[in-house]
Amino acid sequence: MNNLKKSIFAGLFSTLTIGILTVLTYKTGFGIFLLASFGSSMVLLYGYPESPFARPKNVFFGHLITASVGLFFLYFIPLPIFLTIPLAVGFGVGLMILFNITHPPAGGNPIIVIIGSVSLDYLLSPVILGSLIIIIFAIIVNRFILKKPYPIQK
Repeated sequence: MNNLKKSIFAGLFSTLTIGILTVLTYKTGFGIFLLASFGSSMVLLYGYPESPFARPKNVFFGHLITASVGLFFLYFIPLPIFLTIPLAVGFGVGLMILFNITHPPAGGNPIIVIIGSVSLDYLLSPVILGSLIIIIFAIIVNRFILKKPYPIQK
């Protein structure tokens, strides 16, 4: 696929996926489905689905572990925010690499969680439900519309 076609499809399907999450968030009573780092996930899922960082397990567990780390630091580490944020990001990045679930966009989740002072419910929605939705869309789009092998089996 040439670069122009790839960029058009990546932009189109990113718009569609984030659009669905936005409608679910603002036009239904189901809760929050948007996470700022999902915008960066779109780059990998639609622009570079062959990347190991775009594997469903990396997307799901990368977002889950880094958001969990952010919540842990927010609620259990009584340090000033200028220390909590960098420690949480470093710990989250380290865990993603340790467990081989690296998803670079998820590295920002501790910042989002701590600055937003989110509740524990944040793990369910948007993190878990939103991650599942973007993974399902990526599988459908890449496999059935773009006819690309996704996820790439290692």
